[in-house]
Amino acid sequence: MSLKDQITEDMKTAMRAKDMPRLGTIRLLQAALKQKEVDERITLGDAEVVAVVDKLIKQRKDSIAAFESANRQDLADKEKAEMAVLQAYLPARLSAEKVAAEVGAIVAEWSQAQGRKAGPGDMGKVMGAVKTRLAGKADMGEVSAAVKAALAG
Repeated sequence: MSLKDQITEDMKTAMRAKDMPRLGTIRLLQAALKQKEVDERITLGDAEVVAVVDKLIKQRKDSIAAFESANRQDLADKEKAEMAVLQAYLPARLSAEKVAAEVGAIVAEWSQAQGRKAGPGDMGKVMGAVKTRLAGKADMGEVSAAVKAALAG
């Protein structure tokens, strides 16, 4: 069963259970998926669905930070609940050590292919290679920090 089908089944389950907060979040996710399909005139695969879920989770994190700084704990709690529902659709994340090891291997491969040692100026090129391999498997903020560390060292 594809991830998109799983989301549809979860929506049906939430409807039957009358779980309104979960249902609202899943409907929001389905609307975002449909919008991407319509905008780009494609049918989304699992990788693209994970990218949309990642984007929605990042939005929730930003909202939580804004609400907490404005002392609106009620709204922050609502966003946290939505984020928990969305995180169920992400694959298992790599640990920080595995991310660092994977980034180190990618930087070494890139350096070898270029015939020179990668430096901080190569951040964009290396991030492009890293994103294709680690998309959906790790938090990109964490990956970016690991790439900076690998290129600086």
